[in-house]
Amino acid sequence: MTPPDPLFQSFFLAGFECSTHRNMSRRRLDMIASTRHDLLALEDYCQLAEHGIRTARDGLRWHLIETSPGRYDWNSLLPMLRAAEATRTQVMWDLCHYGWPDDLDVFSPAFVDRFARFSAAFARLHVEETGRAPFACPINEMSFIAFSGGDMARSSPHATGRGMDLKRNLIRAAAAATRAVREVAPGARFAAIDPVINIVPRHPGEAAEVRAHNASQWQAWDMLAGREAPELGGAEDLLDVVGVNYYWNNQWLNHAEPLSVFDSARYRPFRELLAETAARYAPRRIFVAETSIEGAPRPTWLRYVTEEALAASQLGVQVEGVCLYPVISHFGWDEDRYCENGLFELTPLHGRRQVFRPLAEELARLQGQVAARGTGAGRAATG
Repeated sequence: MTPPDPLFQSFFLAGFECSTHRNMSRRRLDMIASTRHDLLALEDYCQLAEHGIRTARDGLRWHLIETSPGRYDWNSLLPMLRAAEATRTQVMWDLCHYGWPDDLDVFSPAFVDRFARFSAAFARLHVEETGRAPFACPINEMSFIAFSGGDMARSSPHATGRGMDLKRNLIRAAAAATRAVREVAPGARFAAIDPVINIVPRHPGEAAEVRAHNASQWQAWDMLAGREAPELGGAEDLLDVVGVNYYWNNQWLNHAEPLSVFDSARYRPFRELLAETAARYAPRRIFVAETSIEGAPRPTWLRYVTEEALAASQLGVQVEGVCLYPVISHFGWDEDRYCENGLFELTPLHGRRQVFRPLAEELARLQGQVAARGTGAGRAATG
């Protein structure tokens, strides 16, 4: 059988941090503006191409676009959309990345309706501007929003004890938005993106609690597919591409510290998490939608994740790509600490991002390794 064409134009993707929620102090974030990506989109996309990256994750800022119900001002998006077209960069657009307009109650039916209409309006714009259906992630990390914003009050909507209520309404909204976009652009593709985790009990008495927490990582995907709580509007055809987010701290000791990748007795190889996800949602295509670490270990971490993704192929899993997220280092959500986690540093020099050379060199080496595999992913590695 001929392998399917690569899903992405390059095996390595770049993710532009685009969060727009209100942080713990209730201050509205706009990470696209704070990294100046809105002003430097053309240069940013060109610079990605210099590193062999032809596909990116980027985002809409809903709160800037729909400043009153049903009225859309696309001026914050159009320069980025047109820059992507000018540079022939494939973009997966996040329609809701943690933030929404202030007048909306995220727990309400109105949120579902407004988000579906907004998503359909974006699809029309995308078709008008590009002649193609969009590739979109309707709502990024629904499970994490439910935890952070619904249970821990760390981000919008700053609630506690309402994580499940929030997750259920986000599922309703994502399902409605997917259907609304398909009505406008039947060829649209969609990524459902959430973290994969592994929690390890400290003692046998925590085993049941930990099993429940680990099982909860599948819940948003299962709901979107209609396998759980079908009354929310999920269906198997709404779960299209599965995006797995995986950072250095996605495995931890219950109620304690992150596990070390060198802790072979307790740390699960990433290839196993990928294989488990792929088996659960087969035959859907899967990719690593976010991964990074701060500081000097950036090259080492990318090497680990990429080589684990390639090792997963030996288990029968075709991983479509690995996204460096974020591609630009930035200031943190809740403080002014500089997070050195990107391929590019925040402050431009003469209109160009400064490159973290050790990561760029490792990226180039890994691109050669991926291309040598000769798989669908390999064919896209140098696209």
